[in-house]
Amino acid sequence: MKRWILGAVAAAALVAQPVQAFAETTIRVTLQLPEKHSLGQNWIAFKKIVEEKSGGDLKIELFPSAQLFKDNEVPGAVGSGAIEAGSASIARYTGSVPTVDVMAIPFIFDNEAHLRAAVAPGSTLRQEIDGAILKETNNKILWWQAFGRNIYLGKSAPIVEPSDLKGKKVRTYGKMQGWTVEALGGAPTLMSGSKQFLAYQQGAVDVGMTGASAVKSRKLYEVMDHMTLTYDSAIEFVAVMNKDFYEGLTDAQKKIIDDAAREVEQQLRDAIFAEEADAVAEARGKMNVVELTDAQRAAWKQATAGIVDRFVSETGAAGKAAVEAVKAASK
Repeated sequence: MKRWILGAVAAAALVAQPVQAFAETTIRVTLQLPEKHSLGQNWIAFKKIVEEKSGGDLKIELFPSAQLFKDNEVPGAVGSGAIEAGSASIARYTGSVPTVDVMAIPFIFDNEAHLRAAVAPGSTLRQEIDGAILKETNNKILWWQAFGRNIYLGKSAPIVEPSDLKGKKVRTYGKMQGWTVEALGGAPTLMSGSKQFLAYQQGAVDVGMTGASAVKSRKLYEVMDHMTLTYDSAIEFVAVMNKDFYEGLTDAQKKIIDDAAREVEQQLRDAIFAEEADAVAEARGKMNVVELTDAQRAAWKQATAGIVDRFVSETGAAGKAAVEAVKAASK
């Protein structure tokens, strides 16, 4: 396991104490977004269920807004035991488990029903990805957190045609998003979500990639003027727990956690598209919102069509199996 260097004083203080130095029934959770965001509310719902069902035996403490760990630090922090649990974009696991990037292949999902079937607990894709992440990172996936779909943000001009990214610096949040930008002639810049606002404000990048809900929660409408609803890929986070900590819980505690995880996963996935629509509606009063025509969407799809082949070429049999699992879920 890599040693993870943490900048924040509070985080360093936590790392100085191994997991077992704390009461085993205390679960500290590092979050990337504010508690008011849908992912934060999802953890609050989980906290309420777990604490009530356990009669207070299990206590959950939330640390929102990346105050302890940035997105890219979460897999290592949870895996090493620096903190018991957290949420991170699934793209942050691509270094250890390259097949997770199947989720970010542009236009691989036909619609919401297709996405739901592909990522349902117990699905072929979930079994492969959850198992690989556990093996490679010591992160046990409790549940997947639907975040919405990818959109583009522009400052000086809207992003409408694929060629509009040519020569532009684009904020990305994963390897596959970087490939997408490259395919469209842009220059990808990998950046944690918490750094977006300042980067857009200072002009460090020209274009942003994110989810509609993040525009609202991070107030990105204050620093960007245009939102383009490409909805080209699904954005998924995962709620994870240190495997050793989880294994140290009693069977009764594990059941409470597992049951709560299944419940809140379904709650969030049911709500996310409605929340996404609300976020877009709110943004319309603050930004220029662009909805692609069928012809424009077809042009985007054609321009990025080669990415799936590049993915399979780089990830081999495992990547091919992941793509096939996604395709099979549409039937």
